[in-house]
Amino acid sequence: MIERAEVACTPARPPLDGAWDAGPWGAVAPLELSCFRPEGSDHRPRVQVKLLHDGSGIAVFFRVEDRYVRSVQTRLHGPVCTDSCVEWFVRPLPDRGYFNFEVNCGGTLHASFVEDPTRTPNGFRKWRPLSPEACARIAIAHSMPPVVDPEIPDPVTWTLQLQVPLAVFEEFLGPLGPLAGQQWQANFYKCGDHTSHRHWVSWAPVGKLDFHRPQDFAPMVFAR
Repeated sequence: MIERAEVACTPARPPLDGAWDAGPWGAVAPLELSCFRPEGSDHRPRVQVKLLHDGSGIAVFFRVEDRYVRSVQTRLHGPVCTDSCVEWFVRPLPDRGYFNFEVNCGGTLHASFVEDPTRTPNGFRKWRPLSPEACARIAIAHSMPPVVDPEIPDPVTWTLQLQVPLAVFEEFLGPLGPLAGQQWQANFYKCGDHTSHRHWVSWAPVGKLDFHRPQDFAPMVFAR
């Protein structure tokens, strides 16, 4: 049963060194993404994520034991969900929109602020991508090369680290105050829409094959 995601506190921003079990990450318990959608193939990657905050930003660390790995999208805000991709959707305030951070295994980012996820021919009823300047403030580290093509069918473990400054959220929402003690809403995903073995998995279960459902988010609590 999904209860909540704990965001551990660290005195300094963790390094982007891929050290899953060392340094400040060593004591952080991972979340397991295990809610697979039945529309996918029989591919069942093991996906874990760890969370840290230093008061000025949030660090998200994915580790994926995968197969059928592919990454061809290299343009900012491109359709990275078609590649081997991990995603973090988060709503800091209950009465405002949510952010979606989607990153393929090659480190290409798609990020936006969605206020009304009602589907339209152009995407959503009310949304806007993060500016290139805001995206440049988001630090990303990835263990796979930027392009993985042809697809890797054999077992491979890859990691993706994402660090988002609090100021990126505040550009849309205004001052959010100290992170310690706050409770946001979030969900975490892994997908591969155009890989040979399509799959969709989430941390908190989703009511249908649609990750843009804030009603399916679960609590994310910041430690003091």
